[in-house]
Amino acid sequence: MKTLEKVSHVAGNTFAVWVILFSVLSLLSPDSFAWIAPHIALLLGIIMFGMGLTLTLDDFKGVIRAPKSVLTAVAAQYTIMPLLAFGLASLFQLPAEIAAGVILVGCCPGGTASNVMTFLAKGNTALSVSVTAVSTVVAPILTPLLTLLFASKWLPVSAGDMFLSIVQIVLIPVVLGVVIRLLFSRQVEKSVAVLPLVSVIGIVAVASAVVAVNREEILTTGLLIFSVVVLHNVLGLLVGYLLAKLFRFDFRDQKAISIEVGMQNSGLGSTLALAHFAPAAAVPSALFSVWHNISGPVLATWWGKKDRQDSADDEHTKAG
Repeated sequence: MKTLEKVSHVAGNTFAVWVILFSVLSLLSPDSFAWIAPHIALLLGIIMFGMGLTLTLDDFKGVIRAPKSVLTAVAAQYTIMPLLAFGLASLFQLPAEIAAGVILVGCCPGGTASNVMTFLAKGNTALSVSVTAVSTVVAPILTPLLTLLFASKWLPVSAGDMFLSIVQIVLIPVVLGVVIRLLFSRQVEKSVAVLPLVSVIGIVAVASAVVAVNREEILTTGLLIFSVVVLHNVLGLLVGYLLAKLFRFDFRDQKAISIEVGMQNSGLGSTLALAHFAPAAAVPSALFSVWHNISGPVLATWWGKKDRQDSADDEHTKAG
């Protein structure tokens, strides 16, 4: 078990490397990864079940303890990212399927990676976990409705079918995970340390499969889509941070809200795009998965170093 925990820790810390490596491999040898595509929904369900195992009732009680910060972050996530996605899709005049894919990932809840990034950034990790938990629970309602609102300009959207998909592959696995943790807390505690490895394998497999089945699309329009994805993520991080600053939250909360807003559950975006639109619509989510696992660690590392430097300066000032 100790060996698995070490492997899991290393995998979690090198997440971006594996996503990039296997995305490149799937471009070079698409047949080696395309077979995964029919199993993406199952993979995401396993990842969401693992997420549920890491949650406790205290994570949901965060709404009661700090309602303003939690609800502000959830509201920001479900307004800023969809609006930015709609604006970028319109500005760059993206093809219909790609535009729908960009909007879809913008309407998804936050992913578990945001909690790790917030921790590394010395942000309010408890707030980040609470926001991820709440945004995931409300996703079956808000993600289909927002996708219908913003993406129907490009493609027909069945909000009802999408609602059922999210309940099946997100809500039910998460709830099962939470319940099992409540019933078998001691046993679950022993296995939680290896869950990052499961998440890394799952997300890498999803991203590789999406890249494999969309190889030609990526080779022809990949640079344009990647540029939009980078702008979407960076603007989300920036606007989320500025909004938190406007509401005068403390710096730890500002970092958490920025990361929660900017980092999406791209695995869910890929799964929904393949199920309800077309393979090409999953490309933005796959590229988002690659990029936010680069931008997130970079931002977290910078904020973490800044926090340590500020603490050292304070100590020096007190000593002087």
